[in-house]
Amino acid sequence: MNGWNLYQTLADIVLTMHVMLVAFVVLGLVIIILGNLRHWAWVNNLWFRLAHLSTILVVVAEAWLGVVCPLTTLESWLRQRAGTAGYQSGFIEYWLQNLLYYNAPDWVFMMLYTLFGLLVLATFWWYPPHFKWR
Repeated sequence: MNGWNLYQTLADIVLTMHVMLVAFVVLGLVIIILGNLRHWAWVNNLWFRLAHLSTILVVVAEAWLGVVCPLTTLESWLRQRAGTAGYQSGFIEYWLQNLLYYNAPDWVFMMLYTLFGLLVLATFWWYPPHFKWR
């Protein structure tokens, strides 16, 4: 067994953060829709909704501009510094990467991200966010 590697650990942390960000975008939309159907007021909190919308808008912009996600770039750089090629490390890393990274033409991702972003925008119309003034 190889010794502990700081770069490998940091790459795993970045990967975990990346998966959590994807989960926030995907599950956030589910929570917004389900929460409004169940009349949960907190799902329409303006700051939650703006964070959710801005996150997917960044993803859509990256797709349209052909920009690789900075988290992906950082993770790859850390893995190179760790001396690893590809994604052949631990169990958690393997499954997080299989959930997050998949092969398809770029236009597929652009279309999916754009449609998802439009759906998030539509929730602003269907379920407008609320801002409480103090």
